[in-house]
Amino acid sequence: MKLLRYGPKGQEKPGLLDDQGQIRDLSGHVPDIGGAQLEPESLAKLAGLQARSLPLVPGTPRIGPCVGQVGKFICIGLNYADHAAESNMAVPSEPVIFNKWTSAICGPNDDVEIPRGSKKTDWEVELGVVIGKGGRYIDEANAWEHVAGYCVINDISEREWQLERGGTWDKGKGFDTFGPIGPWLVTRDEVADPHQLDLWLEVDGHRYQDGNTRTLVFQIPALIAYLSRCMSLQPGDIISTGTPPGVGLGVKPDPVFLKPGQEMRLGIAGLGEQRQRTVQAD
Repeated sequence: MKLLRYGPKGQEKPGLLDDQGQIRDLSGHVPDIGGAQLEPESLAKLAGLQARSLPLVPGTPRIGPCVGQVGKFICIGLNYADHAAESNMAVPSEPVIFNKWTSAICGPNDDVEIPRGSKKTDWEVELGVVIGKGGRYIDEANAWEHVAGYCVINDISEREWQLERGGTWDKGKGFDTFGPIGPWLVTRDEVADPHQLDLWLEVDGHRYQDGNTRTLVFQIPALIAYLSRCMSLQPGDIISTGTPPGVGLGVKPDPVFLKPGQEMRLGIAGLGEQRQRTVQAD
């Protein structure tokens, strides 16, 4: 299934994308796409519905973040060896963990705000893993049963705040609108191998990132097992698994960063595309 949320900001309704690419209304069956609605039993019930029997959503509504009520937005840094190299950082021996604040979450096609005074706002296309079954101290062998599905994430980053102003990376990762997710949550059964997915990103039509999840340093089961030793994972939590090379910070000889009035377009094979316009934050 391809699950989504549509409608005005803060008023999103749950939906399903049918095999004709049309949005079907799920609000008669679930209140939202998030939390308990992502547990295995709930997903099984939704999978049993006949998509064409659901109400058709007319027009072209705004597509919101594909997961609502997100408890934790967990990110993994330097998880592609070639991205670590372009960042002049060592490949980590253990996963590098940081957070994006849930207030950063926005829809896949919403405007992205360049923070006041920022000269180093950057892009990062990433595979998102959405937790469906909670747990702690999860074994790698059982990790897949905790995955509800996958989505596209743009891990937008302000590099000065991330790298030059002391403390943790979190500051530069959590500005408002720095976490577009979606357009849909593609359930685990529809993705044959999440470690064989092409992912890419363009700015104003120029392709900067062109990678594949096969080059992840720490694969999904290892990440789930590791994270579940540090915290309990809960339905609706999102893990952003890292970005391949091609970020603005790594452009040689001079880095390239985002400015207001540009367009980012990014996607992952089978998981859909995002398109964002950059605007100056008020």
